[in-house]
Amino acid sequence: MASSARPATSSPSPLSLGPLIMGGAGFSYQLTTDPSSLPAASILSRAFSLGIRTIDTSPYYHPSEEILGAALSSPEITTTYSRSDYILMTKCGRLSSDKFDYSPSWIHASVARSLSRFQTSYLDVVFCHDVEYVSVPEAVGAVGALFELKKAGKVRYAGISGYDLDVLVDVAVKVRETYGMPVDVVQSWAQLTLQNTRLEKQGLGRLREAGVRAVCSSSPLACGLLRDGGVPVGALGDWHPAPEGLREKAKEAAEVVHGRGQKLAAVALRFAVRRAVENSRDGVEVATITGIGSLRDLEENVETARQVLGDGIRPEVWREERGVEHGNSVDRELEEKDELLFEQVRNVLGSWVDYDFSTKS
Repeated sequence: MASSARPATSSPSPLSLGPLIMGGAGFSYQLTTDPSSLPAASILSRAFSLGIRTIDTSPYYHPSEEILGAALSSPEITTTYSRSDYILMTKCGRLSSDKFDYSPSWIHASVARSLSRFQTSYLDVVFCHDVEYVSVPEAVGAVGALFELKKAGKVRYAGISGYDLDVLVDVAVKVRETYGMPVDVVQSWAQLTLQNTRLEKQGLGRLREAGVRAVCSSSPLACGLLRDGGVPVGALGDWHPAPEGLREKAKEAAEVVHGRGQKLAAVALRFAVRRAVENSRDGVEVATITGIGSLRDLEENVETARQVLGDGIRPEVWREERGVEHGNSVDRELEEKDELLFEQVRNVLGSWVDYDFSTKS
């Protein structure tokens, strides 16, 4: 890499990720059958040039870390960008679909492995992955290990991720009580989407009270549910948690949107980005993580997000203007049309609106 200088060990400045983050799960066997065939370096180079400078992944998204690490170390990236030009986020604690290790020793080992894969001396953010699958004390202890790694300069910000909002809040509250400092950032997936807005209704206020100042809303398409063609199926088969009834309604919604000359994926992404920006207030910044698995995905997602953000897609502009909050929507006519589409889609989804994937039914 062009530069892998270790960051200062003093407390870093407040975390600002920009409004749009590149998700790395698209380079995994969960979402594709041959992730190693993807042009990762070209995708990253184009993403950086378009203004996306934050990357999120996990060892669980095998082999995403290895692919992205090799790409970031390639001349296609290093001849133009230094390590300080982008933000690296990864995770720890989840080993497989049903195996977790939140022990402090493994947290340290996992971070060391990620540092090696990315060929860097520090990671900007590390999340404890899917905290709802372990006990609250285990999760709190793992965050404590990340705080130790912060002091050592190997991690800049410590976070937690998961689906269950109540568990995320419980862990955030207990971390602050235990260590006298808050979790830096929380990642919640598929909870601020056209199908489910529980994050803004039941999560953000409580996380703010727990001292959290940055929230990542991932899976704006509900892991591929809100798109034409149904949920994605990779080499690991159909793992999507949506019941058949919800899947059928999502397909029906896609047909309705198609009849209006739009694609459900684009409408859903505009909804998620807009709601994230609108909820970036009162000291909490909300960013959207969108999955990228090809140059076409990247171009389409950025073009869609720009319809909401304009130049605010670039982190430096976002920090100055905060996008929609300061009137930076570039297409008011589209915004008005979208509001009607949003309502139509949610009417089609009916009782499945705000359905919780963790519901046992």
